[in-house]
Amino acid sequence: MSSMQWNLCLPCRSVSLPPRTDPSHSMIELQSVSRHYKMSGQTVRALDGVDLNVGAGEFVMLTGPSGSGKSTLLNVLGCLDRPDTGSYKLDGIEVRSLDDTATSHVRNRRIGFVFQSFHLLPRLSVLENVLLPLRFSEVPDLQAPDRARELLRRVGLGDRMDHRPGELSGGQMQRAAIARALVLKPALLLADEPTGNLDSRSARDVLELIDEVHAGGQTVVMVTHDNELAERAPRQVRLRDGKIEHDTTQGK
Repeated sequence: MSSMQWNLCLPCRSVSLPPRTDPSHSMIELQSVSRHYKMSGQTVRALDGVDLNVGAGEFVMLTGPSGSGKSTLLNVLGCLDRPDTGSYKLDGIEVRSLDDTATSHVRNRRIGFVFQSFHLLPRLSVLENVLLPLRFSEVPDLQAPDRARELLRRVGLGDRMDHRPGELSGGQMQRAAIARALVLKPALLLADEPTGNLDSRSARDVLELIDEVHAGGQTVVMVTHDNELAERAPRQVRLRDGKIEHDTTQGK
């Protein structure tokens, strides 16, 4: 597959959001972020004073043992969960200050999600699955199908658009899920163990696709438990007990 360019021209969505307050090029800025839960009468410190800065266009792997806080951190970054304390700025927007409606707009328009289990609707075609996020946007319907078809061609599924997910391999379903995540050209792509349910060859194909997406300028944060896989990314952030244990960049 040739190197992909992800500069799809999408009209701006008329969503009422606060202006960017930070002129820097940071995509993610976490300052003293904590998230605590009550379980069986005890407090679980899922995140405990996390500071993290991710620049626009970076590729970061989140690693760490089970229970280290990876999933909680990804949920906070994806605006699926709110921190109890601290500051989270996404592309210059202070997320904690937004109400639920504005947070939903940020999540739907600025963030793309890729999950381990694909989450494709079985009764819809591949093309219809990719078009789903556009139902919640103000992108004109006449443009949406062309945009989705172009993405599917770019991920190697040009001849599978009318197939249903059950007619695809695991790797093909994950590529369709990546196309769906990118159809609104999000500022941030979050991937949660995206190769966990794939055989080794399909996993390699999906990782190469994510590498190409990143090479096109996309900011990517991926969760993995595989230390060998983590080495693919230029930067690895390892969590333990809700804190960042190591934050390393290759070559530094």
